[in-house]
Amino acid sequence: MTMTQRVLLSEEGKSCMTDRKRDFYVGIFVIVTLICTGYLFLVVGEFSRFFKDRYAVHGYFSSVSGLKNGASVNLAGVRIGHVSEISIDKKLLVAKVTMEIDSHIGISEDSIASIRTEGIIGEKYIEILPGGSDLMLSQGDEIENTESALDIESLIKKFIFSNDASERKTDK
Repeated sequence: MTMTQRVLLSEEGKSCMTDRKRDFYVGIFVIVTLICTGYLFLVVGEFSRFFKDRYAVHGYFSSVSGLKNGASVNLAGVRIGHVSEISIDKKLLVAKVTMEIDSHIGISEDSIASIRTEGIIGEKYIEILPGGSDLMLSQGDEIENTESALDIESLIKKFIFSNDASERKTDK
């Protein structure tokens, strides 16, 4: 074997070794990236709610205009659960809203569930106003005190039409 052939063989061996190292590090990088991406999906995407212990309570509202499944349920401005189902009660002909609440949060039986809006035209959510009772709600119980969503559109219409009517009376 000549010197040139030995140099070529040793360089091929080195490049083969560096290719294996590079492939190993790329594989490690891909695995770490997938793990980090999965973690972000769970935390930021709020998939963690599937792994928490929760109990379901429901309330009846005359109007749930704008409220959607997955909307926040807050207590003192802190998210404690989410809306899991919105349906119509066929006997009472009102909206039935089922909420899933974190199991470590106790809601007293005389609490008030109120549909609120984030900002002026933001998304709807449910705010729980705590009561003073020592009896706590449990799985399947009903929040009896509810306040429906404030319909801003109808308020604006009333304001506009009441101003039109008062202007007509003063013109006469």
